[in-house]
Amino acid sequence: MDFFTGAFAGQPVWLWLGFLAFILFLLWVDLGLLNRKDGIVSPAKSAGMWAFFASIAVAFGAYVYFGYDPPAEFYNSPENLNQQAVIQYFTGYLLETALAFDNIFVISMVFGFFAVPREYQHRVLFWGIIGAIVFRAIFIGVGAAVVNQFTWVLFIFAAFLIYTGWKMLADKGGGHDMKLEDNIVLKIVRRFVPVTDRIENHNFFVKRPNAAGKVVLMATPLFLALVMVEAVDIVFAVDSVPAIFAVTRDPFIVYTSNIFAILGLRSMYFMLAAAVERFKYLKYGLSLVLVLIGAKIIWNFGLYKELHVVPYLEPHWSLIATLTLLGGSILYSLWATRGAAKSVPAE
Repeated sequence: MDFFTGAFAGQPVWLWLGFLAFILFLLWVDLGLLNRKDGIVSPAKSAGMWAFFASIAVAFGAYVYFGYDPPAEFYNSPENLNQQAVIQYFTGYLLETALAFDNIFVISMVFGFFAVPREYQHRVLFWGIIGAIVFRAIFIGVGAAVVNQFTWVLFIFAAFLIYTGWKMLADKGGGHDMKLEDNIVLKIVRRFVPVTDRIENHNFFVKRPNAAGKVVLMATPLFLALVMVEAVDIVFAVDSVPAIFAVTRDPFIVYTSNIFAILGLRSMYFMLAAAVERFKYLKYGLSLVLVLIGAKIIWNFGLYKELHVVPYLEPHWSLIATLTLLGGSILYSLWATRGAAKSVPAE
């Protein structure tokens, strides 16, 4: 019992385990009940799945406000801790959702490269979530230990975010060039794991005779697609983890906002994949958000905390700026590309 009542990253272990159990339950409902049989997920069903996970994320925000016990050491003021926590949670959730949006571009390229049938794509995305839960926990755990031990690391994050935002603004090609045939991860997997030459139902592995006639367990191209989806998530975590720590240093808020954003991404994939080009100006809003968040770190931790020359910039201003820039760029994208909507095939 001491294990469950002990603390980890400022919160009792039972709270962490309870959250993970809840997420695994949601995933079981997803694949075990709602999508037990292989089938094409229509944009309408995808929108319904996203609405469900988004409502869960909002409900969790209510828990953060009314029931969560924020550790004071992760916040600027010991007053109104729950208000600070819920603002940081929703800011992180929105930011992580927007950052994860680029995943849709790359995941669609992965599915196209491996010719993954649409009826099996949800299965790959589902198991990709499992890996994301594990890898994000590792990245966030390491990040929390570093940031909370060495606060000056936040200035490195700030410089990285400003540079990333500027690079995103300057990138004219969209930043989605990806030569999968030369990918080092695929080369390593293919070197050590025998792979079949075609997808066989929804199986990641099948038993087939090798060149010597011996029956062995072989991976299918569907497994390679899963490996690449996981690799894509790891690559994008390099951007998202510094960004979320720029919003909040509370590890529980960092992790929960990340996971809910990933759940939303996977559920809305089928809704947005066919019309992803309609969001062509989203990257400009996102790039400005990254620059502003980087500047906020310099403002609060440098100019305010160290030099005492400016007032503290409250968390709600980050939330307002994130909503305004992301929402504005999405609305402008939809307006500017309204003619393209007629060419998007309906399901």
